[in-house]
Amino acid sequence: MSDLLYTEEEEALRAAVRDLLTDHCDAPGVIARTESDTPHDLEAWKALADGMGLAGLLVPEDKGGQGATHREVAVVLEELGRAVAPVPYLTSAVVATEALLACEAEEGLLSELASGRRIGALAVALNVPPGGAYKVVRHQDGALHGELTGIADAVVADVLLVPADDGGLYAVDADAVTVTAQASLDLTRPVAKVTLDGAPGRLLGDAEPAVLRALRAGAGLLASEQFGLAEWTLTETVRYLKERKQFNRPVGGFQALKHRLAQLWLEVVNLRAAARGAADALATGEDVEVAVAVAQAYAAQVAVHAAEEAVQLHGGLGMTWEHPAHLYLKRAKADSIAYGTAGAHREALAELVDLAAP
Repeated sequence: MSDLLYTEEEEALRAAVRDLLTDHCDAPGVIARTESDTPHDLEAWKALADGMGLAGLLVPEDKGGQGATHREVAVVLEELGRAVAPVPYLTSAVVATEALLACEAEEGLLSELASGRRIGALAVALNVPPGGAYKVVRHQDGALHGELTGIADAVVADVLLVPADDGGLYAVDADAVTVTAQASLDLTRPVAKVTLDGAPGRLLGDAEPAVLRALRAGAGLLASEQFGLAEWTLTETVRYLKERKQFNRPVGGFQALKHRLAQLWLEVVNLRAAARGAADALATGEDVEVAVAVAQAYAAQVAVHAAEEAVQLHGGLGMTWEHPAHLYLKRAKADSIAYGTAGAHREALAELVDLAAP
């Protein structure tokens, strides 16, 4: 395994992304967006994708991308998690892009996604784990028929990658389908129902290997987003408890709270190690299945715990709609079932390392 510490280039990338998100995705702005009809911040997306070229990090240079690795993408996702940024980065620049990379011939669409000119979404429900069963649509006489639910960021996608019952993965323009928003806990990454009523599709390649590759990268890199989220909530909670006074002393000085925060700090540090391990495995291709399963078996519980502590330890303030703690809790909860639950990943891990179920 290679060195999991951040390189100078990765730290420079982090600083640039954080600056951009500070300008674009401040908490009041994100909260206001979730209450509007347009939850996605397409200006921030354009700045990330077009301005900084980050949508093409996983795409080789000869196919119109930046030719970077999953490690750089992980750093971007840590920052997006810290800001709960409402941009389709994980769904388009990671999941849809990985699905296209598995379809050798598909360079035109790949370069469009890499440049950020178009947003892609894999039409597989957000809760499906890598290797899990997913719903397909009917392919008949060159057209696609069916209904798919729980598709993340479909409302903002320009092109959908749709698996069909003939085993193929098809590119379908968003104009050719009906996308209906579904009730989402996390309004910064909304899910939707996609209805195909004789929609024309262009065959990209075999669905199964493409979907598996896409979901594995999605699950592995989601851990970096969950780490960014957990780290932000921990940092903010510590900062608040140092300032907040009770009985004329800072609340953070109380022993019971110190213990809770120390425990949470340990969990967050361990999550960083697991997330970096998954990103590095995806980048090098070594022990990918095990590293992804380990990261996802652990990440959800830590992110949810960190967000819950933030809400609780901010007291009455944490319960208000104006404070962003609820954004982090909703994202952490939604992430806990995205690309498979912790339980599903633990089961997968047990099989991978030949551990019998209890």
